[in-house]
Amino acid sequence: MLCAISGEAPQVPVASRKSGNVFERRLIESYIAENGTDPVNGEDLTVEDLVELKQARVVRPRPPTLTSIPALLSTFQNEWDALILETYQLKQQLAETRQELSTALYYNDSAEKVIARLQRERDEARDALSRVTISSTNGANGTSGDAMQVDGQGLPDGVLARIEQTQQQLSSTRRKRPVPEDWATAELIQSFDTKQTSEPLYPGSRSLAVDATGDLVLLGGADGVAGVYSIAQGQVVHTLQCGSGSIVDGLWCGSKAIVALSTGAVQIFENGAQVGGFTQHAGAVAAIALHPCGDILASVGVDKSYILYDLQTMKPITQVSTETELSTAAFHPDGHLFAAGSIDGTIKLFDVKTSENVANFASSSGAAPVQSLSFSENGTWLVSVIQDQTSVSVWDLRKMAELKTLEIGTAVTSVSWDYTGQFLAAAGRGSVAVQQYTKSSKTWSEPFRKAVNAVDVKWGANARSLVALSDDGAVTVLSA
Repeated sequence: MLCAISGEAPQVPVASRKSGNVFERRLIESYIAENGTDPVNGEDLTVEDLVELKQARVVRPRPPTLTSIPALLSTFQNEWDALILETYQLKQQLAETRQELSTALYYNDSAEKVIARLQRERDEARDALSRVTISSTNGANGTSGDAMQVDGQGLPDGVLARIEQTQQQLSSTRRKRPVPEDWATAELIQSFDTKQTSEPLYPGSRSLAVDATGDLVLLGGADGVAGVYSIAQGQVVHTLQCGSGSIVDGLWCGSKAIVALSTGAVQIFENGAQVGGFTQHAGAVAAIALHPCGDILASVGVDKSYILYDLQTMKPITQVSTETELSTAAFHPDGHLFAAGSIDGTIKLFDVKTSENVANFASSSGAAPVQSLSFSENGTWLVSVIQDQTSVSVWDLRKMAELKTLEIGTAVTSVSWDYTGQFLAAAGRGSVAVQQYTKSSKTWSEPFRKAVNAVDVKWGANARSLVALSDDGAVTVLSA
């Protein structure tokens, strides 16, 4: 009998009831104390499960090979030879392993160099792409027939005249402009509640636009299909087939619906049919904005540039390159300034007439993309939203500094001032809230908050309603 642990004849043999194997008592008891199992089959084993085996006490004879000095020396020589052979094999394996490790390190170093080179070439290509000369070709998208360089080109005299005229008209009446008689009051907004919620229309929706009547809502999803939803009828009245890519932004220009796509296209529809479009960006469009004059459109994109278009002639006017990718955009209510948010959290302010970068605002919330911008109708405030932040920043254009931070309490995705500059609507994943600024006391208050999951929010006609959009494309109307 041999011990199943040591492989030698046991002095005090015992047998396991669980596996039937023979063990040396002191070895198996030590094993049980440490593991509590049978070392052969792994079953639970206790000392009580051991059966002592009786055997005759005899002296084991030495093997014949160990009965003389020459035999012992021969045995030692054999053991030494085996040990030397094993040591040689280990050294040989060590040398092979070192060689394999050296080769692997060489391949890893080569791969890192290739990756670094590809990243450098990618960055150089992106930078070159952002500064590429834009050309427009004649076709169904309504662009001009002759190739035209628009990168950094000055604005035509006719466009400059429209911008200056709009600025003079709006800025001269802004301070004296009274609040319309039928405009919403704080008491009316306090009574807002959910009045209408549509079924999910366009999954993956990111933005909505409400026309001047407050009835038609423009929205689109991730499948390249946009729609015009009528609040009064409670249904989609026009379906706009925009092709491949997802709808990233949309707005109304009178009766025309304008949508921007992730493919870099900007398309214009009227009564459900496409009447024009542009494909000037060398990458995805991030947002679009309409000039207060009503016939100048701006788009910003991941190619680090913004482009101005003349909607009267359906031609691009100019393209201005920046140093970072742009994520959102808005025109000043007087039309002389253009704000573009970037992915590093910076807000770039441009003079529309000269395309000069006149100011930059850097948010203290961190280097995250600017998700939404909205100018106040008082002409001096700009509100910005940084991605995944629960607060919004109010910037004073006169002091070029952050005036106030409004805590909303949920991750904000969109902000929108009303026409009078009294009420600021903020939408987030958890709620839609309205912040009110009272000019007489120079204080802020919150007259309304509703638990509505929204990615975008816009004011209805006369601020007497709010239209919110969820990411599944459902439209929710909040009103008194």
